[in-house]
Amino acid sequence: MTKIGMTVLLALSIIACKDSNKQQAEEGTVTQENSKSEIQKTEDGWQYLFDGTTLDGWRGYNEEQLPPGWVIKNGELTYDTELGLEQNYTGGRDIIYGAEEFDNFELYLEWKLPKGGNSGIFYHIKEGYKAPYEVAPEYQIIDDENYAQIHDLTGYNKSVGHIENLSELKPLNKTAADYAMHAVDPDKIKLNPVGEWNSSKIVFTPEKVEHWLNDEKVLSFVPWDAEWDKKKNSGKWKNSPDYGKFKTGYIGLQDHASPIWFRNIKIKKL
Repeated sequence: MTKIGMTVLLALSIIACKDSNKQQAEEGTVTQENSKSEIQKTEDGWQYLFDGTTLDGWRGYNEEQLPPGWVIKNGELTYDTELGLEQNYTGGRDIIYGAEEFDNFELYLEWKLPKGGNSGIFYHIKEGYKAPYEVAPEYQIIDDENYAQIHDLTGYNKSVGHIENLSELKPLNKTAADYAMHAVDPDKIKLNPVGEWNSSKIVFTPEKVEHWLNDEKVLSFVPWDAEWDKKKNSGKWKNSPDYGKFKTGYIGLQDHASPIWFRNIKIKKL
């Protein structure tokens, strides 16, 4: 082929490519912005469940829509409500990322609480129960420092078998605990003050579960081993036969009658 022929062929290829991209952009299938977004969502295997711009995939537990109060503000997923007291709490309207179930994963997110706030992160959720906590393990999020000063914990502590120091927040209920199952190492906890952002990470595999707080691993345990069974059958979950038994399920966030803010929620399948 002559140089002139090659030049003409190259020019025609460039024009055809531009026309194709223009047509795709007009149809909404390919844009520079969308391509960049797709790269961000799949880079290094991470998938955003919430990136600050959309609540696609999120809905209420056992519901088809998001419950009132769960909204995006300033690029953050927030539960916009007034703080309720523990002694008055009768259950909330938790939300799930209902577009996909996950089995083994690394989940990362950032969060902050108000004074006296309370929430949690659920995984391996199955629907059809009263609430996610009946079946799903929970990474606890709570104001460790101030919660017991604001809320009356006497009734709750009695209900789970405590007989001493009924007004205090127990280790199994503190931030980053595997709620009512495994307590964190208190020497590794570096919880930022109320109103400041914290980061949390959950790594789940059948061999080991890890809870991280602000880049520090604060807890690890083996799911479904003899020790896990003993804790499950002797504590809060002894009358909840399906608690923790599922090996796949939805990711969820808890409404515990408390304002809560989340951002940068992403997951990587393992």
